Amino acid sequence: MRVVKAKVEPFRSINAPQTVELDEAVTALVGMNEAGKTVFLKALEKSRDALGLAKFDPVEDFPRKDLSTYLKTHEQKPAEVVTVTYELSEVEISQINKDLNLTLPEGFRFSVTHQYNNGLSISIDVTDKPAIDFLAKTVGLSTDAATAIRGAKTLRSVPDVLKALSLTAEDKKIITAVEARVVGTKWDSVVKWETWKWIEPRLPRFVYFGEYELLPSKMNLTDLAARVEKAKTVPSALNSEHRAVLALLRMAGISVADFTDAEGYETIKAKIESISIHLTDQIMAFWKQNEELEVEIDIKTDSKDDAPFNTGPNLYLRIKNRRHRGVSTPFRQRSRGFIWFFSFLVWFDSVQHQIEIDGTSNHVDLVLLLDEPGLSLHAMAQGDFLKYIDELSERHQVVYTTHSPFMIHSDRLAQVRVVEDKKEIGTVISENISGSDPRTLFPLQAALGWTVAQNLFISERNLLVEGTSDMVILDTMSSLIESGGGEGLREDVTIVPTGGLDKVATFVSLLGANDLQLGVLHDYRGTQDQRLLDLMKEKLISSKSVLNVSQFRDLAALGTSGKASDIEDLFWPSLYLEYFNRTFAKQLNETVITEADLPPGDRIIDRIERCLQAKQIKLRPSGGFNHHTVAASFSANPPALLDPETRQRFASLFQTVNGLYSAPVNMESRSRRNASKLEPVIREAIDGLTREEITS
Repeated sequence: MRVVKAKVEPFRSINAPQTVELDEAVTALVGMNEAGKTVFLKALEKSRDALGLAKFDPVEDFPRKDLSTYLKTHEQKPAEVVTVTYELSEVEISQINKDLNLTLPEGFRFSVTHQYNNGLSISIDVTDKPAIDFLAKTVGLSTDAATAIRGAKTLRSVPDVLKALSLTAEDKKIITAVEARVVGTKWDSVVKWETWKWIEPRLPRFVYFGEYELLPSKMNLTDLAARVEKAKTVPSALNSEHRAVLALLRMAGISVADFTDAEGYETIKAKIESISIHLTDQIMAFWKQNEELEVEIDIKTDSKDDAPFNTGPNLYLRIKNRRHRGVSTPFRQRSRGFIWFFSFLVWFDSVQHQIEIDGTSNHVDLVLLLDEPGLSLHAMAQGDFLKYIDELSERHQVVYTTHSPFMIHSDRLAQVRVVEDKKEIGTVISENISGSDPRTLFPLQAALGWTVAQNLFISERNLLVEGTSDMVILDTMSSLIESGGGEGLREDVTIVPTGGLDKVATFVSLLGANDLQLGVLHDYRGTQDQRLLDLMKEKLISSKSVLNVSQFRDLAALGTSGKASDIEDLFWPSLYLEYFNRTFAKQLNETVITEADLPPGDRIIDRIERCLQAKQIKLRPSGGFNHHTVAASFSANPPALLDPETRQRFASLFQTVNGLYSAPVNMESRSRRNASKLEPVIREAIDGLTREEITS
């Protein structure tokens, strides 16, 4: 059985009813701090807490601005707070139809509404007819009785329709059986009641995990045993730390009562060592920040410790670091991220085995409510934890809150629900992100950006360029030269636009740290850039791997830096002007810019911009023109023939760039590289930007 959706009505910061569709596996609630993400989880937890501890309390939970008014009617008319809609699995539908003689359809749903007095109202759409028809087919039933039963409107009315008949002994047995079912029913509909009583024990329960279910470094077991006994009548005797230790002991198959058996120490010690090994293996499967750690659990007495640790055995939880020759430290002295991660694994290992506090086992479905999981974890460790959430979701639904981009699957945005705190409305939860606050959407945008960056950086060989226009021109020219039988850019080289020469240093540092092969191709302003000189001086990149465009402009001096040049200066000026005029024909209003119109200079882009200024032509509010758009136009409609000099310049460039990298080692060819995959997106974005600029 799974939760399909949950409707939360006035509850803490939720003033207006919020209906949230839950994914069948994982639902991520994304929003800023204090937006109300935790509020939604707490509402679900209190509706059906797996431990039976959390309950609705109007003083604590009802929105304060309306509390005084509500309390006047609470006793007589308790308000509804949470409505949970469930869906039965195929197996459950088959079983309930068999057990209760029903014909529930596939995907059968029902809802349970919880009130502030912790009462319930159930909405189940089940008819009596299948049960009545089955009853009419009972072996031995007389024909008259069978006919009368088929005519009954409800199962409750069956005894009445039979009383007027001359009944056989078998008919009377049927009446007696139906009357017994009616007596045991608290609702008007016997079938609905029986359906609910079949479903109720199988309802999924909610388990909340936040910042307070963390394991301690040590705990006195005598005190714990006393608290467990007291908790049978006073549940508050056990706090979150006690429950966490009980979960740890249950993983080892040990009950608190086992510690009163003095002769059982060796057995207990063996179990403790076994669980230490198990926990080490389990946490190392997901914790990749330091794989030299071992979990060490021990039980011993210490009469010199402070109370209550000076009486009876204590459980000690320590972490041993093999990297430092086996030195161990108390659990709570580890990093906060590790403490949270470890505590989570212990707690949910217990949850996965469906074990209650008293050690009894009940097989029920669980919905795990994780509040800001992995908040203290490093970004990469959060990625590891996401994998663990996916593993959990194979057995349980998971709902978690986050504002970290590393806790969001960018390819599963359908699982995301946006949470915002809106003025005078309160917490609003929605699947629609289009109208959301940019601050709320930032984690989603960052997650997408991280994914794009990762896709760009997965190549072993990367060529860093300044902008997207460089990337588009290089990719297009490579295809043109290859189609003419020449050597284009290697298929295993990814072109990475960095966003400007000032960012090249950052990219070199990041990519170089991953042992990737790097080349740099940058525009030239007449002198070598100091930032690039510093990179070469620090040996972050070889001087041979840093190329500038001017080295390929003069065919008589290839490889030598010359006059100031951009990638566009490798074209004949007339060719570039042809695409410039074609791209901006509408905005130029039939004006055609020729080479004769251009002022003198080395860079074609600079000359065009000065020409536009002289002619008082504005192609965008900020002045100049968007040369990215010209590059996109060139890529969309490349020339059928290239002039020999342009072809030779780019061919020499590709030959030099290809020589920067070692030979590929059984590497699958990258189909037209990531640049070509991104090109349509870039082109569309550029076109949209240009239109917007023109309009403004």
